[in-house]
Amino acid sequence: MAHNKVDLSCTRYLSPDGQALSELPAWADDFNLLTRLYRQMVLTRLFDQKAVALQRTGRIGTYAPTLGQEAIGVAVGSLMQPEDVLIPYYRDTAVQLMRGVRMEEILLYWGGDERGSDFAEPSAAEDFPICVPIATQALHACGVASAFKIRGEHRVAVTTCGDGATSKGDFLEALNVAGAWQLPVVFVINNNQWAISVPRRIQCAAPTLAQKAIGAGFHGEQVDGNDMLAVYDRVQIALERARHGKGPVLLECVSYRLGDHTTADDATRYRPADEVKQAWLEEPVKRLQRFLAGQGVWNEGREQALIAECQARVQGAVDHFDAAGNQSPESVIDHVYAQWPAALAEQREWLLERAARRAGGPAHE
Repeated sequence: MAHNKVDLSCTRYLSPDGQALSELPAWADDFNLLTRLYRQMVLTRLFDQKAVALQRTGRIGTYAPTLGQEAIGVAVGSLMQPEDVLIPYYRDTAVQLMRGVRMEEILLYWGGDERGSDFAEPSAAEDFPICVPIATQALHACGVASAFKIRGEHRVAVTTCGDGATSKGDFLEALNVAGAWQLPVVFVINNNQWAISVPRRIQCAAPTLAQKAIGAGFHGEQVDGNDMLAVYDRVQIALERARHGKGPVLLECVSYRLGDHTTADDATRYRPADEVKQAWLEEPVKRLQRFLAGQGVWNEGREQALIAECQARVQGAVDHFDAAGNQSPESVIDHVYAQWPAALAEQREWLLERAARRAGGPAHE
């Protein structure tokens, strides 16, 4: 059976070795901006390494690494306005850090502590907590965007997901309502090629994931997710489009998951070693570093100083995490309802009394 062919361009400015492939955007000569973005990518990677190490030593629970996908999150987080709202999924460490979420808060979250979703930074105060169920956050984002449109606010709801989530009904329903209502929402797909052990090539028969937006009646496009210049450029345009009433945008950022799906996974069981080796040659951090070095604005001395600075910041966050102490026992249920139902009051009291007995203290009054 013949299929209709849809040609979607994939924006790319830099080769894997950091060379310009075409004329760069006008803003790309702002090396202060590019250096800031690079520094944040390095910080994200070093924090990610520490988080994995903390999980391996039993200090936090299962963690979803961002290794190889730093450009996407850093670009998105750097371009969102404080009044925008992020509706993230579980591989969004980079975006959250750019939004002002503290590293110790992220560690608290992955350590099972509710305080990890209570963001202290005002610019992140309205952002949603990490969403672990697959694709449900896309519908949440449409709800947020609907509120913005009804109120006449020039704000954008930004939601992210992996390639596997695009096969879920929740995702397709979200695209449908976003297009039908022309909502100010930007969908960012982190197409890292693997939905746990299921490769992209057998998840969906469409040549691209971006073209799923076409059926919903709005703009979709592909971008090289390993190219910071390309991601930054297209995210910037997408956000402005949504902010000024021109409807939703879907960006498929083509990257690669260099690490395991989560720390509960072993990707060596299903992924060819040669494929991973090739992906390392195209990864985003080294690509931007090579570009900056080629422009004469980065060198080994600056690199080593940056690594030392980032390691110190990460260790400081770990120290704050360690000093946080245990959360209250009732925190496991206090955030389930806005107001605890009277019918469940007895269960809450039972929990508090049992926790007090275990602690050897007086029962809750």
